[in-house]
Amino acid sequence: MFDVYRNGKGDVLVLGTGSAIPGTYSANKWRKSRKRILKVSDEIRSTVARQGYYVRRLRAMKNG
Repeated sequence: MFDVYRNGKGDVLVLGTGSAIPGTYSANKWRKSRKRILKVSDEIRSTVARQGYYVRRLRAMKNG
């Protein structure tokens, strides 16, 4: 199972259940999603297994 956190900037952080937020991301104010996720994509699963977390920006950045 996985825990999902969101912040006000539109980023998503996926961690293994019970894992602590990595130090590089601890300064941001993350809100934990109420639901635990049972299934994720193979990309997210392999990244969490390798790094311990997965971060993705939900909104596209505006250029100019």
